[in-house]
Amino acid sequence: MSTSPSSLLVVDDEPYILDTLSRILAKDFQVFTASSAKEAREVFARHPVHVIIADQKMPGETGVELLEWVRQNHPKTIRLMMTGFADFEVTVKAINRGQIYRMILKPWRTDELILILQSAARLYQLERSHEQLMADLQKLNSELEGRVEVRTRELEEAVRQLHQKNSMLEKLSLTDALTGLPNRRAMDRVAEAEVRRRARHATPLALGLVDVDHFKQVNSAYLLPGGDHVLTCLGQVLASSVRMEDTVGRVGGEEFLVVAPETNPEGAVVLGERIRQMVERTPVHYQDQAIRITVSVGFGVVDATTTASYAQLRHIAAAALEEAKRTGRNRCIVSPLSPPPMAEPAAM
Repeated sequence: MSTSPSSLLVVDDEPYILDTLSRILAKDFQVFTASSAKEAREVFARHPVHVIIADQKMPGETGVELLEWVRQNHPKTIRLMMTGFADFEVTVKAINRGQIYRMILKPWRTDELILILQSAARLYQLERSHEQLMADLQKLNSELEGRVEVRTRELEEAVRQLHQKNSMLEKLSLTDALTGLPNRRAMDRVAEAEVRRRARHATPLALGLVDVDHFKQVNSAYLLPGGDHVLTCLGQVLASSVRMEDTVGRVGGEEFLVVAPETNPEGAVVLGERIRQMVERTPVHYQDQAIRITVSVGFGVVDATTTASYAQLRHIAAAALEEAKRTGRNRCIVSPLSPPPMAEPAAM
């Protein structure tokens, strides 16, 4: 909470009252004065006003009209009214239109007036403190969510992504210590969740396996520290190659898994080729040397109408990866899951 004095605007058409209140309140407040609603607006244009106390009877606009304007244009300012007439109708208007904090009758008792204004200033500061606390809490939550950008095509999708990323941050056991990517356990959960989701919403799904070509040669040439550095950099390249809605993680020594929701075979070809080309074009720098690596990529894809399990998709992706390696490496093979054949009608 701020330690500087709260700002107070006193609005009254009697100079004596303005001078008197300025003198007795200067110790506790930064006091501004105005003799009309017009002058009060000018003060608001130049200074932040925490608390305003306005007389009801003024030439031109009344205190109720001024406080109503303050409520509409500066709603955080705490509003009080002074009046020399205990008019019930005016009080109701002040409450309904100006939504005042307190009504103060003239003549006032100085000690009571100071206590009321101090209470209003504390209320202002508490409300701002609460707003700051809420902003800090939102910032902390945003940091915990990491780089997750919720795409709100539909509420369920946004909640799914937020829950997925928050769970990864909260459970260190689901993070690969070397690359910072999700580990195999986490990727299994993501893939299983996507399989269940597509069963409800009938969308295609692609599952990709990425394996470093001739990785043993990298370990032999640069030893384990060099190999670990290559895997770490590869993880960064893969993470930057996939879409926001995709998830990539490390599931083995030099093997990575990509889960790509709502991706058909053509989309899997584009994604797989982008991964392969970015790895091929991005050398890894280690001990003043540029290590060039390639990857083989295998994707299994199921269309929107075919039923498939995670195990089936992973098996198809593994077979596609094996074909990519067997046919020369540094390739991407996409294998759609064929729907089961329709049963022939029984002979009459």
